Amino acid sequence: MNNNLNTIITSIVALLWATMFFSCDGNLDQVRMLDQEITGPQSEAKNFDLFYTDSGVVKANIRGPIMLDFTHLNYPYRKFPVGVEVDIFDEDSTKNTVVADFALVFDEDELIDLRGNVVIVTSDSTVLKSEQLYYDQTTNWMFTDVDYEIQMPNGAINRGEGFDANENFDNFNSRTNIGKQYIDE
Repeated sequence: MNNNLNTIITSIVALLWATMFFSCDGNLDQVRMLDQEITGPQSEAKNFDLFYTDSGVVKANIRGPIMLDFTHLNYPYRKFPVGVEVDIFDEDSTKNTVVADFALVFDEDELIDLRGNVVIVTSDSTVLKSEQLYYDQTTNWMFTDVDYEIQMPNGAINRGEGFDANENFDNFNSRTNIGKQYIDE
């Protein structure tokens, strides 16, 4: 009887050892996959509505159908492939709105690349339209090399190819300029 008990225990131990050995083989491929670099997005947000606050004060509201997060890559960025709408609030709670069909936000350079039907409406009703616009978050400076149109609150219209300006359009430099201007004397 003692010999039968030893045989049963030995068989159970051998069975458990064999089960563990063969089950590790299937997990090895999964472990190897974890070591590979992920080239796709690390996360995806759908129908998002995000608020950025600082000390309890809302600074921006970002909305859109899809946001893809690639911040795990060597050159981190976020992609808005189907468009984005951003409301930016100043210290006095005035709102500026930015809309684009596509956007990329590069974390390291603090650069935003807006493309396709880009429209900016400032709190004083200035409207800027372009097919592409870059915004440097470090210097609060925007620029483009493509055609643009800007309509000022006083009715002045400026069309051209390529410009750079500060975020308030106080300092606006255009490479080419066609339009209607109103000048106070």
